Amino acid sequence: MRVMVTGGAGFVGSHVAEALSARGHETVPVDNLLPKAHGETTTYPGVVGDVRDPALLASLLRGVDVVCHQAAVVGHGVSPADAPEYVLHNDFGTAVLLSAMHETGVTRLVLASSMVVYGEGRYECPTHGVVRPAPRRDSDVDKGSYDPPCPLCGVALAPGLVPEDAPMDPRSTYAATKAAQEFLASAWARQTGGTVWALRYHNVYGPRMPRDTPYAGVASLFRSALERGEAPVVLEDGNQRRDFVHVADVALANALAIETQAPEGSLVPVNICSGTPHTVGELASELATACSGPPPKVVGGTRPGDVRHVVADPRAAREKLGFTARTTFEQGVAEFATAPLRAPAARVTS
Repeated sequence: MRVMVTGGAGFVGSHVAEALSARGHETVPVDNLLPKAHGETTTYPGVVGDVRDPALLASLLRGVDVVCHQAAVVGHGVSPADAPEYVLHNDFGTAVLLSAMHETGVTRLVLASSMVVYGEGRYECPTHGVVRPAPRRDSDVDKGSYDPPCPLCGVALAPGLVPEDAPMDPRSTYAATKAAQEFLASAWARQTGGTVWALRYHNVYGPRMPRDTPYAGVASLFRSALERGEAPVVLEDGNQRRDFVHVADVALANALAIETQAPEGSLVPVNICSGTPHTVGELASELATACSGPPPKVVGGTRPGDVRHVVADPRAAREKLGFTARTTFEQGVAEFATAPLRAPAARVTS
């Protein structure tokens, strides 16, 4: 198949393009090479262009069978002042892409979504069953009480695996834009009879992660600190649970989605995860050991919008796409300890 990969020079997009080529597909990578993500030394064999350019998309989409939409400004962000940039790239860019797909008759989309659309993960109260915790209070966090209580009786909740039918509850600007991407793609599918796999990535790590930037994932932040000879800084108590999935597995999931027909006229969300939860503290410790660096420094506190636990139920990916992650946590972290990271963007002054 002929597959357009937006964000094809990016961390995940470049791995997806390589995986597709290895499976015999023809790829059309497109990337605007945003400096904060790519620096000034990117070697990129695709089209330099922007998904917000309808004329460019009209020319590139002819003959394309599937669009694999990875292009986005990612990460937790620095402050709400980032909102216009996130919306312009992530949501307006997606809207322009969907319009161009409609105009050119391309009906299949694989969308890079994220576990951040869930907000907090799935929790169960021993008395009230599955409940949605309210946002954590600053006063509790300041006292070192990080786990959200039951909103009905106040007792401690047991975290579990979050399924795809959990309600959306985005708690950062980035999360809100990823939820909006899903809504836009779902509306497009209903209106056109198109198909969408929305791959909700959990915490992706691996070679080519951007380094030394507040927009990078926690694995990259830890690795960058260790390269400087510094201890990785862990917020809260380090016991917050995540699912760390290797980028090679994410690329495989995209390939399987491209090769699997989704139901017409609908968006189907799928968790893309390792299926084996670990704590942020475990990641920091494992990586520090693999890098022969100083042990993690647990400092408490939290970032606005952070959630306590969010780990995925992997069953839908296995049943609908035939996807099961192949890289274990131990294998992936050992490789990541020496894997090349993406150099930071050079600061431009006038």
